[in-house]
Amino acid sequence: MKDDGEIEDELPSEDEEAAEAEQELQPDLPYDPLIEPWNDPTSTSITTYRLGQRRVADAVRPSATPSYPALPYPRDDDLSELRHRLRQGTVVVPRRRRAWSVTVQELVETLLLAMLIFFAIGGIPGRGGGSIQNFRVEGASMEPSLDSGEYLIVNKLAYAEIDLSLFDWLPFYESGDNPVHHLWDTPGRGDVIVFRAPTNLSRDFIKRIIGVPGDTVEIDRGTNTVRLNGEIIAESYIQGETTCSNICGPWIVPEGAYFVMGDNRQNSSDSRQGWFVPEENIVGKALITYWRDGGPEFDLAPNHKVLITSEAAAEE
Repeated sequence: MKDDGEIEDELPSEDEEAAEAEQELQPDLPYDPLIEPWNDPTSTSITTYRLGQRRVADAVRPSATPSYPALPYPRDDDLSELRHRLRQGTVVVPRRRRAWSVTVQELVETLLLAMLIFFAIGGIPGRGGGSIQNFRVEGASMEPSLDSGEYLIVNKLAYAEIDLSLFDWLPFYESGDNPVHHLWDTPGRGDVIVFRAPTNLSRDFIKRIIGVPGDTVEIDRGTNTVRLNGEIIAESYIQGETTCSNICGPWIVPEGAYFVMGDNRQNSSDSRQGWFVPEENIVGKALITYWRDGGPEFDLAPNHKVLITSEAAAEE
């Protein structure tokens, strides 16, 4: 500094001169978006400044709630609910069977059905038909249970038998002294049966069984009632009084035979004439009546249980 108070100019140092020269030589770079910001000091500083301002603004908002994008997949509880609905609504589709197996099954079922119908209706030629057969009542011997001209169906397998001696070849098996047994039922008292008449095998009769093998049957002349094994039987299904001509019994029913009578006791040719019905003569048991008085009328056959008078009173 000079004495007169003027400021003396200081000469610049060598470092300051080099810095000034470098600033003069560096050109102004215009903003180019292709240039990465960290390569441009100006743009880098601007970016840093803006990011700082955004953080400050977000921090200043106390009530601002950050918004998050919706999840592209459901939460765990939603997944469990969906699985539960899928289990409840799951439909199991059956596996398709092969076409040839379906065809074979249908063919077998058709053949079995045809054979069943054939044996049930037509039967084997030469053996008296199948398991059921139509009959027409002729005469008044079964009135009032069955009228003349009434049609009924007879079950020919009702008393079917099987000979167990066919299985004697099996080890540890023996059919015994009586190998023949009934498959379903045995002829019983009160059954209405169709049979070949012992006096004329070319004719079929329809009567009611009164006595089975071993029974003793007789007619009481005084009361015109039937005694079975010494007891009077109750017969609410008959018409007229039970009478007898010369012989009124007692008749002892032999093994393998049956004592029969018609319900119209004063107009019936039956076992009161001294003959019995061998079991091999029985065609079948009356099952259904389907035509009466010239028109269709379905009803069960009039099979009634034969009861002793004391038993009938006890049931009433």
